[in-house]
Formats: sequence, C-alpha cells, structure tokens
Amino acid sequence: MTILLVICVLSLLGALFFAAHYNFWRPKRPVSLPRILMYHSIRKDPGDTHSELVVTPEAFEKQLKLLQSKNYKFLTISELLNSKTNQAPRVAITFDDGFKDNYEIAFPLLKKYSAKATIYLAPDINGIEKLSTAMIQEMVSSGLIEFGAHTLSHCNLEKSDLETANIEIKGSKEKVEELTGMNCEAFAYPFGRFNNDVAAIVKETGFTSAVTVKKGISEIIDPFRIMRISVLRSTNIVQFRIALSRGRYRV
Repeated sequence: MTILLVICVLSLLGALFFAAHYNFWRPKRPVSLPRILMYHSIRKDPGDTHSELVVTPEAFEKQLKLLQSKNYKFLTISELLNSKTNQAPRVAITFDDGFKDNYEIAFPLLKKYSAKATIYLAPDINGIEKLSTAMIQEMVSSGLIEFGAHTLSHCNLEKSDLETANIEIKGSKEKVEELTGMNCEAFAYPFGRFNNDVAAIVKETGFTSAVTVKKGISEIIDPFRIMRISVLRSTNIVQFRIALSRGRYRV
C-alpha cells in the first residue's frame, strides 16, 4: 500500500511538472494572428550571466526550419504593422539589445532561410559585445533587417524621471537613424518596463510601434503595447511548437 501511494504521488508530481513545462492545455490561438518572437543573443557559449537569453545556433536554425516548413511569412515588425492583409501565417523575429553575435551567427542563418528580423539597438549599452557600425550598415543593406531603438543605455524607463526618459527615448531614435541612415520607427521597452507616460513619449517621439516582454499572441490593437513570444536557451523544439500555437509553453 505504501509503495502504491508513493507511485501515485510521484506520478502526480510528474504530471504536474509536465503540465507546467509543456502547456498543451492552453487554447490554440488563431493562425491569422501574427507571431512575434523575442530573442537576445545567439551563440554556443552561454556566458556567465543571463545564460537563458543565449539561444544556441543549432536551436535557432531548427526554429527557422520549422517556421519555413509551416509556410510562415517572415516580416519586420514595421512591415507587419503596415500590412494591409491578415494573410496567414505571419511571423516577426525580434532581437533586443544589439549583440555582436546577431551579425556573426544569427544573420547568416537569417540569410540562409530568407528570414527578415528586427533588431532593437541600445547604442550606449555597457556589458555586451555590440554590433559595429559596419555590421549594422551591412545588415541594413541586405534588406532583411530593420533596426529599432531600445533607449540609449538600456535603462528602466518605469523608474526614470520623465526628463531622463525623454532623453533616452528620443536620443536612441536619433542615434539609430544616424547608424543606419534609415528612419527608425520601432521601439522596445528595456526589461519590458514602462507606464502610460513612457508610452506617450514613445508615440510623441515618432515611433509607430513598441514591443513589450509580455508573453502571448493577440491582435495588435495598441501598437505601443505589443506582446511577444519569449524564446530561451532552455526552450526545446516541442516547447517552441507549443509557444508558436499558444503564445507560451510554460507556467
């Protein structure tokens, strides 16, 4: 009886763990809704900090292959918003911060699969190997990459006073336009932190969209509060499939 009880308890715990990490129970979202994927860094070595934000090249390529096999149309975030049709399925791949490996590793894979992407630059960010001006300009010239802004220094806008927020938001737009020679329309809130005042500044600055870190798939009603699907180092291909159909794969 004791052994049976242990088996039942272990089975229940296993089922709960599986359900928490593989959310098949979430309702599927309509295919007509766009999928917006959030990445940061693509490389083999996870580094010492924020390793979950570093997706391996092998995993990234598997994800691109899956998207291609399902006939997803790759769009930049601005193309997605300017699209006059709900032609399905559509996906916008996004990268935050402007890691050097976005050029060295992700870019060749994006070219291989003719996949467009949007990279949100924080030009004055510290603590990472950043994209060079030459790298940025080559990526722009390819026609595959849109560059958006992510503040100047990757600051928490929710905790910033309005004067600082203005400087960070407007300054990043100007700097990205200087680096790319193109109009910068897309914005990403660092850490996903913002409030109504911050969103208003982003809009007043001339951006046409802003992405958050809130997970999900939905119709874009407010272009300054766009949800994304988070892709992490630990995200396996089964979980990626679940996230692609449901917006998130775990609790």
